[in-house]
Amino acid sequence: MQVYVNGKYCEKEDARISVFDHGLLYGDGVFEGIRVYAGKIFRLDEHLERLYESAKAIDLRVGQTITEMRDLVLEAVRRNGLADAYIRLLITRGVGDLGINPYTCGSSGLIIIVDKIVLYPPEMYDKGLAVITVATQRNLPEAVNPRIKSLNYLNNILAKIEAINAGVEEAIMLNSFGLVSECAGDNIFAVRKGVILTPSISMGVLEGVTRNAVIEMAREKGREVKQLVMTRHDLFIADECFLTGTAAEIVPVVKVDGRVIGDGKPGPITRDLTETYHRLTREEGTEVGNQ
Repeated sequence: MQVYVNGKYCEKEDARISVFDHGLLYGDGVFEGIRVYAGKIFRLDEHLERLYESAKAIDLRVGQTITEMRDLVLEAVRRNGLADAYIRLLITRGVGDLGINPYTCGSSGLIIIVDKIVLYPPEMYDKGLAVITVATQRNLPEAVNPRIKSLNYLNNILAKIEAINAGVEEAIMLNSFGLVSECAGDNIFAVRKGVILTPSISMGVLEGVTRNAVIEMAREKGREVKQLVMTRHDLFIADECFLTGTAAEIVPVVKVDGRVIGDGKPGPITRDLTETYHRLTREEGTEVGNQ
């Protein structure tokens, strides 16, 4: 594995950053997770756009233009020679002093990792998974806005800990009003009487690239999609439920807080969207190409 760290490629074992980097000291930075399918990077431009929006939101000055960043990502994938891969792209605040003032840092740091990722056991894509609502609330937009994909993921991690300790793979997070926001690592959808429902961005939701792709696919198929205010009741009475994310792709949910969803099996709309998404990821994307 060749990891890009601040202008140089190195072996995985030699990939290091300064202990004074504010990305390490304070989680001060932003990141993206991006997928490569059959030598094509899926929705690279959308991921980069969100990355730069996140950076702007925290006043992080990126040392590369978006075009330069695009070229660096393509080169990193080429060097690692994986036709199917997961890209972790990180921009840190950079090296500074031990205070929290971000403006003591010099230039931003840049790390590009190209590797494999498996988020859920394969059988859960066939049989579905159980999720629970956890006590950890989603960050307030007025605090750390969930639309910023920051390196500070402690809010999500605390929710994930609750889920694991309860014996399930994923956690539903509510916002401060007790409304459904998203999961610890994924966006959430429900299907009720043929209509696809998902919490609106204003509920404290990261605007997922896969989330947007699913909404587009569903509408192209003539299905109605509503982004709205959702409660746990909407999930309990749903005919189908599924999660979306770059790493997870589309994973069906068959139980929420002990309530069986539908007939307890992945539903037809979920299966149809999954098949369509798999085709889309193989057909659409930025060619990695050769050097």
